[in-house]
Amino acid sequence: MSAAATTSEATRFGSGQAVRRVEDPALVQGRGRFTDDVTLPGQAWLAFVRSDRAHARLRSVDVSGAKAMPGVLAVFTGGDLVAAGVKPMALPAGFKRPDGRDASAPPKQPLAHDVVRFVGEPVVAVVADSREAARAAVAAVWVDYDDLPAVTSLADALAPGAPQLWPGAPGNVLAEASYGDVAKTEAAFAAAAVRVAVEIDNQRLAASPMEPRSVLAYVEDGRLTMRLSSQMPTGVRTGLVASIPGRTVENTRVLVGDVGGGFGMKTGLYAEDVVVGWAALATGRPVKWQADRLEEFTAAVHGRDTTSRAEMALDASGKVLAMRVRSWANVGACPGAVSVAIPLVIGPWVLPSIYHVPLLQLRATAVLTNRVATGAYRGAGRPESIYIVERLMDAAAREMKLDPAELRRRNMVRPEQMPYTNAMAQVYDSGEFEKIMDQALALADWSGFAARRAEAMARGRLRGRGIATFLEWTGGLALEEDVRVDVTAEGFVELTSATMAMGQGIATSYVQLACDIFGVPPERIRVLQGDTDRANGFGSAGSRSLFTGGGAVHVASVRCIDESKKLAGEALEAPPVDIEYRAGRFNVVGTDLGIGLFELAARQPGARIVVSGTAKASGPSWPNACHVCEVEVDPATGDVQVVAHASVNDIGRIVSPVIVRGQVEGGAVQGIGQALCERVSYDAATGQLLSASFMDYALPRVDGFRGFKTAFDESVPCRTNVLGAKGVGELGTIGATPAVVNAVIDALDSAGLGREAERVQMPLTAEVVWRALRRDFASVLPATA
Repeated sequence: MSAAATTSEATRFGSGQAVRRVEDPALVQGRGRFTDDVTLPGQAWLAFVRSDRAHARLRSVDVSGAKAMPGVLAVFTGGDLVAAGVKPMALPAGFKRPDGRDASAPPKQPLAHDVVRFVGEPVVAVVADSREAARAAVAAVWVDYDDLPAVTSLADALAPGAPQLWPGAPGNVLAEASYGDVAKTEAAFAAAAVRVAVEIDNQRLAASPMEPRSVLAYVEDGRLTMRLSSQMPTGVRTGLVASIPGRTVENTRVLVGDVGGGFGMKTGLYAEDVVVGWAALATGRPVKWQADRLEEFTAAVHGRDTTSRAEMALDASGKVLAMRVRSWANVGACPGAVSVAIPLVIGPWVLPSIYHVPLLQLRATAVLTNRVATGAYRGAGRPESIYIVERLMDAAAREMKLDPAELRRRNMVRPEQMPYTNAMAQVYDSGEFEKIMDQALALADWSGFAARRAEAMARGRLRGRGIATFLEWTGGLALEEDVRVDVTAEGFVELTSATMAMGQGIATSYVQLACDIFGVPPERIRVLQGDTDRANGFGSAGSRSLFTGGGAVHVASVRCIDESKKLAGEALEAPPVDIEYRAGRFNVVGTDLGIGLFELAARQPGARIVVSGTAKASGPSWPNACHVCEVEVDPATGDVQVVAHASVNDIGRIVSPVIVRGQVEGGAVQGIGQALCERVSYDAATGQLLSASFMDYALPRVDGFRGFKTAFDESVPCRTNVLGAKGVGELGTIGATPAVVNAVIDALDSAGLGREAERVQMPLTAEVVWRALRRDFASVLPATA
């Protein structure tokens, strides 16, 4: 720790202190700078004609009427872009079909060419002087479709004789992955004293960030600059260079300002981005497209959408012997690599969770349908897997008539087993899972539940209790990050990073980490992100920003002080070993001779000190937690209220207490939303989206729960990174969903349903619960199961 860590500024504002977010003053005062806040001279607007069919051939596209409309500058079709050399977007690679051949997915053209594959797919782009003119011209485009059979559900896509959506995916199976030893797993199940199984539908969700996507592209001196709302500026630039002819890394720049939420939905390149960039190049005008909410529902990637049959085998004492899971993922019509990697690779890594599972057999299949593609959504595969294992744990406890916490305790990986390699060959560096659970049980008053249930029953309510003990993987497969530190003569320390703020407060954490080292007031520290001319890297996803980017801030800041001591030694004519640093000033030890940090910067070439630092984690981090939820169900209506929700979280070292609490509790709200109300729905006959507005897609509301009890345990630091920190951004979402569902099932069990209550499927709306109380269930598995 540097001497600065003992100064008043580091003590007041450094890591571990509950400070106000540095991002907030500008945002709450209306000084935020989102993409749609930027308007350029001569700016044109773009609007899309989108397919109103789930699957059809394009017989013809007549744009003559649109071109004749007032204010229209250009109209582009898919054929125009193909003729101009605009390439399809990146396809999934490295995956295999069940027959061992390489997976083959339909091409992702920026504008549909020959065939449309889902409702909302862009078909024509109109560029006009105003947004109103562009939208009016869209209505003048005539598209002649030849309808093709469409399938939107897994059951329909996998049914015998189903319409084949792509020649390279026989039976509509795009790719498949299998893990584990089938024979050994079958033997374990045959020898088991207890066997339980659950059917699980992890429904499709819409990320629903506050700010819809927005793109502004313009050309200066042959250089394309794109400003947009994104979590991964460098990834967007890479995609633009790959798709648009004539683009290189050198002549393409991506800028990202404030981002009004991402949740994984804004991690990659979209078709609309390519089209806007091409339109700016073709017209020579700045071109902006601002998505409306309908476009976000129909054309932005969705999350989840997996269906599973999961089984667990246990011995007579409740020790897990094996797990067996068969999963199908509805990846939509034009999936990307992430669409397939989430259900076939990333999610399976955490399937054993915090438990010692000796044998695990998994077969996961990615299936094509006429829906928009799936992609990353908060948790990205980990929520699906944790939901499976936590549902199985509760089912086993119910079958064995054991306390669900006790069954979990008997199967937890012990601290002395660390580092521990799970059944999916993933290595946990640290974790004291039983200790976290015990704290959560105390926080939730686990032992006092019976009295609360009796009191609720006296009021005519069914009270249920659910628990989820779990971990997650963070890192996004990108464990290295660079940060540049500039100390300026004007009195600022600038931190430049390729990670990306999107509302999560990462700039505040970076400022606190820099305060630890520099010991200057936080207003003297600036965080610069979102410019590929300044920094390039993976971006922000997979809860990686702090434990990689924050590590780089620490390393670069320490290196900056070390290098500056050499410069100060030269200025003060003293050897660096005799130079000490404290609170923005260098002094010769034992004298009053010194020089200020910013004065020293003014004496350097360019009037600044520039130092870069790199942090590389040796592996992912494994944050873990225990959630305990209590619900009350109205048996007359099926209405569910979350009446208590407690969690204890191990995220290693905490840099920003206020931010991590917001991340865990905000994530938990999203997890509750999946459990109780959210679902993307398509019409099975037409492929039309039935949940295309917030009138039809229900987000969680503040009256649906009564607050949280949230606690943290910092006693188990991560061993894979310099900070000892573990990712936190997705942890709350992952734990809340199974805790809430297990609580509702417990309430239904208390009403006499027993294990039949486990047949309920999310979202547990009032209607679903009301029907469950009357034993009205339906299977969710494909007929091929």
